[in-house]
Amino acid sequence: MDIIGKRKIWYLVSAAVLIPGAILLATAGLKLGIDFTGGSVVTVATDRPQEDIRQIIREQGVAEPTITSTSDGYQARFTDDVRVEAALSDAEGVTVRRFEQVGPSISQDLAVNSLISLAAVSLAITLYVAFSFRKVPHPMRFGAMAIVALLHDALFVLGLFSLLGVLMGVEIDAFIVTAVLTVIGFSVHDTIVVFDRLRENLLRRSGSFPDIVNTSVNEVMGRSVNTSITTVLVLLALLLFGGSATVTFVLALLLGMISGTYSSIFIAAPLLVTWHNSRDGGQKAPQQT
Repeated sequence: MDIIGKRKIWYLVSAAVLIPGAILLATAGLKLGIDFTGGSVVTVATDRPQEDIRQIIREQGVAEPTITSTSDGYQARFTDDVRVEAALSDAEGVTVRRFEQVGPSISQDLAVNSLISLAAVSLAITLYVAFSFRKVPHPMRFGAMAIVALLHDALFVLGLFSLLGVLMGVEIDAFIVTAVLTVIGFSVHDTIVVFDRLRENLLRRSGSFPDIVNTSVNEVMGRSVNTSITTVLVLLALLLFGGSATVTFVLALLLGMISGTYSSIFIAAPLLVTWHNSRDGGQKAPQQT
């Protein structure tokens, strides 16, 4: 399969998905959950109309709670420190499923720590990949492309969750951050599998750089795709039959796994060729050290 020769097609496919997501992130942003905004959230099971639940909460001093429907009731979010849980527990025909409070200082710490974690992981991956590929010319390029691939996957997941937040009110919580970090790890793992075969072929094969890259990608494609399919099947089972509490977490993992496999094969490796051709001027493979 001529993956490298058709790399502009893969770039366009990614651009068609990532650019709208990036625009949506810049304009609408993410619908942040209580983990990041602070406040209280209560989930109730009831057959009573939403307006009844809203009125009960208002009577406790909450001006305008945000209420969304769930499979068997409603979820309400508010920032006031009031005794809403007790009021709902005492209401007829209402069962409180979950009540959670997060202080603003905790939510701010979580947001800052999440960004620090992402930055630290990206730096560590670049240095590790560059060191592992030190015998290949321009090892930093391999590290840089691994970062591009993981950013591709993270942006893909976050862009879709921004869309889900606009259309369905899906919120970003600590579990989504965990899922994104997991996706980053998977993306780097899959990319390194491709690059490792490329490193072997660069050391033992002769020929043009695009041909060696294309051969390497084709040699590991079956392994990468098969590994991803087994993971995707498990995640699909969890998504279909798991509890509602894990739906967004599993969905983020599922989207990320699919994107990670795609970016490792169709983005990271082709970008290496594009970089090589633009900087080194020609098709010849770089000389080994």
